[in-house]
Amino acid sequence: MVDLREPWSIGPVEIPTRLVLAPMAGVSVQAFRRQGRRFGAGLVCSEMVSCAGIEHRNERTLGYLRVASDEHPLAIQLFGSEPRTMAEAARMVEAAGADLVDLNFGCPVRKVTKTGAGATLLDDPDRAAAIVSAIADAVDIPVSVKLRRGLRDGSRDCLVVGPRLVEAGAASLTLHPRSARQMYTGTADHALTAELVSLVDVPVIASGDIVSRAKAQAVLATTGAAAVMVGRAAQGNPWVLEEIVDGEPREPSREEVVAELVLFVRETVRELGERRASGFLKKFYGWYLGRGRFPRPFKQELVQLSSTEEVERRLIAAAPGALELIERLESEVPSGDEVTLELPISIYGGG
Repeated sequence: MVDLREPWSIGPVEIPTRLVLAPMAGVSVQAFRRQGRRFGAGLVCSEMVSCAGIEHRNERTLGYLRVASDEHPLAIQLFGSEPRTMAEAARMVEAAGADLVDLNFGCPVRKVTKTGAGATLLDDPDRAAAIVSAIADAVDIPVSVKLRRGLRDGSRDCLVVGPRLVEAGAASLTLHPRSARQMYTGTADHALTAELVSLVDVPVIASGDIVSRAKAQAVLATTGAAAVMVGRAAQGNPWVLEEIVDGEPREPSREEVVAELVLFVRETVRELGERRASGFLKKFYGWYLGRGRFPRPFKQELVQLSSTEEVERRLIAAAPGALELIERLESEVPSGDEVTLELPISIYGGG
């Protein structure tokens, strides 16, 4: 059995657990990352930030990239296709206080791939290596890269590209062994992860279908990966992180669910402002309150409410015992003291 509480490192950055919280567009805001750290994620990642947006100092600033003291270690993820532009963006990421700069060479979404970024780079190993080399030369923090297996089903391009990226200066690779074409369908082929581990001498993070402690243990044991990355399983369900790391599966009480959701709402409003947050949060209500925790009509009712204050009132009315938990959480979670860098968050505008 692998001890998921055992620390490991990417370059000089020590990571306290073998669980990484995935960067997810329209999900990985600061509130999500800070919650992930509290529940056992050793490393958290921002959602992908557009290098072109940084270069053009986009007037339509869609949000702020903040680094809070309780997020470290934190990776900030960039996407783009021009080595020079990406190196410049990486310097700003370093200045913002990130511990790692992560590069997205795996996003399958058309609006990313059509720009030559994301998973498209798996078809262009020379450019991919040039990007990593330019960034590794530009910053003192480690560079990590997130890959898919390739663009097409059955592709093994990651086994060609991965070692080249390490030669170019990547200190870690994350492999999601689905093709870009598959998106999130089918299953992640972790036999490919094991092959990649055998080809490189840097830590490999296994991503894809990590939904339970049993799956995390099986993937770590069979691939030799240094850590596992959890994505969709943690949406509205931070308790799964605790279970994966500590092995104690438990269903949270209604009061715990409401307390965590209310804290998440408050932190997201502080980060994004009420107007953006109220739309951004709607998908989270279903994620938190699903899994049989609350009746479906209650979730639908929350989505219809026009302000987060009303949402909070309804949540506390449904589980009054949550108030005491909320007060305790608010007293334990540090607030403020973040470094703020004015940047457009992602092409998804944080939602």
